[in-house]
Amino acid sequence: MTTSLRQHLSPSLWKNDTPLSPVTHPVASGDDRASPHNPRAPGPPRSWGSPRRRGRWWFHGKHRSLASQPVPEREITEPVDLCGPDGRLNPAAVGWTRRPLHRANLRGWGRTKRWEYWGVVTPTHVLGLVVSSLDYAALLSLYLFDRATGEEIAHDDVVPLARGVQLPELTGTGSGRGRELALAFEASAGSTTLRATGPDVAVDLEVAPSTESLGVVVPWSAKRFQYTVKDVARPVAGRLAVRGVEVPVGEGAFAVLDSGRGRWPYAITWNWAAGSAAGGRGFTVGGKWTDGTGTTENALLVDGRLHRIGEELRWEYDRADWLRPWRISGRTVEARFHPFHERVARMNLGIIASETHQCFGEFSGWATTEDGERVPLDGLVGWAEEARNRW
Repeated sequence: MTTSLRQHLSPSLWKNDTPLSPVTHPVASGDDRASPHNPRAPGPPRSWGSPRRRGRWWFHGKHRSLASQPVPEREITEPVDLCGPDGRLNPAAVGWTRRPLHRANLRGWGRTKRWEYWGVVTPTHVLGLVVSSLDYAALLSLYLFDRATGEEIAHDDVVPLARGVQLPELTGTGSGRGRELALAFEASAGSTTLRATGPDVAVDLEVAPSTESLGVVVPWSAKRFQYTVKDVARPVAGRLAVRGVEVPVGEGAFAVLDSGRGRWPYAITWNWAAGSAAGGRGFTVGGKWTDGTGTTENALLVDGRLHRIGEELRWEYDRADWLRPWRISGRTVEARFHPFHERVARMNLGIIASETHQCFGEFSGWATTEDGERVPLDGLVGWAEEARNRW
C-alpha cells in the first residue's frame, strides 16, 4: 500500500517527530462488524502497545508474526464494479486479477481513501511521488533520496477538501496541485508519464507498459474494503533535475505502482515490501492489514508473468533497529531484506496520527512460482515498511 498512506501520505508535513504513544482503539469501528465478507466480529479494544493484537506478538521491539497460512482465493478475469448501487462492496468484486479490471465506483464521504503512489529506484536515487485524497483533505508528496550522499529532499502539501485533485475510478493516473507541489500521472498507449515539480526538484519520467500486475480486493466488511493494485518492475527512463543539475534516468531504473481505492477502518497497521530487477523480475508482499480477510497482496513476477502467492506470510524484523535484516517467509517464500537506508515519518494530532518506517534495500532468498519452481530473489532492489495509521 509508501508510506503513511504507505508513508505515501507523508506525515512530515506536520513537522512533528513525536512517536505515537499507545492509543487504545477497537480493531474495527461500528461499520466494521462481522459480515459475510468478514465473519470475525471485532474483539475488545487493544492498544498498539499491548502485547498481543490481531495475532501478532511484540517482543521488546522485535516483531515476529505467527505461522504462515494458505489462503484460497478467486481469480477474476472480467471487468467488475467494486461497489453495488448502494455503495456497499460488490461480492462479485472480491478476488484478485492479473491486470486492472475493477471500476472503483466508490460512494459516500468521510471514510473513502484514494491514492496513486509511484516509487522509482535508480542506481543513484530513490524517488517517491504521491497524489492522494482522504475526502476531507488531499495529500501530495515528493520524496527524493540520494544513494551516494544520503541526502533526503521531502516536500508535502495539504489541499483542504481535496480541491482540484483528480483520482479517477480506473487506477494508474492522477493529478494534484498544492502550494509547493504539482504532480501529474498520465497513461497513454500503455506507458505512463510521471511529472512533478517542487522546490529544488523536477521530475519528467516515462514508465514502460505493464506486463502483468496484482489487483486485489480486501474485504473487512460490506462497508469497509480496499481495492489495491501493485505493479512492480516497470522500466523507467527520463530525467530528474536537482537544484538545476540534470540527472539522467535509464538503465537499471524501475518503477513500482501502488494504487488504492477504498473505504477504510479508522485504525490500521500494515507491512509492505516490493522489489524489482531487470528482465521482468519483481516481488510484492504485504501483511497485517489483510490478515483474516481471506485474501493477500502477495505475488512474484517472473519474465513479466505474475505468479500468485496465496498464503499469509511471516514477517520478522527488529523495531528497535530497523536497519537489521528483515525476514519474510512461508511455505512458498524465504526472503531476506537487507536495508541500506531508513526513512521515518511521524505525525500525531490526537485522533489523526501515523508512524511509518520505510527501509530501502536489497532482497535475497527465493520464492516459488505457481508451477512449483523456486526462483531466486537475489538482486531485487526496493523497500520494506511498517505503517500504523489512525485516520
